[in-house]
Amino acid sequence: MSSTPRNTAQRDRDRARIKATRANCHICGKKIDYTLPHLDPNAFVVDHIIPLAKGGADTLANKAAAHRECNSKKRARIVAPIIRRSGSLT
Repeated sequence: MSSTPRNTAQRDRDRARIKATRANCHICGKKIDYTLPHLDPNAFVVDHIIPLAKGGADTLANKAAAHRECNSKKRARIVAPIIRRSGSLT
């Protein structure tokens, strides 16, 4: 993990930018209800795609929307990105 202190003002700006996109959870791919209280398992949280503990940067490019429960289960692991397909596979 980085020894550089995290900037809470930047964290709040990144959270607001990610929330404004209303993106689906990058871990499970399902919709996030952005109106839920923050302790609800399906509430919006910001996840580090590559965890800080694995050398990921604390930058907007390394952050994505997730459900609180998905993020909790992911912990400090790197997970495969959601692959969305449309149409037939034939």
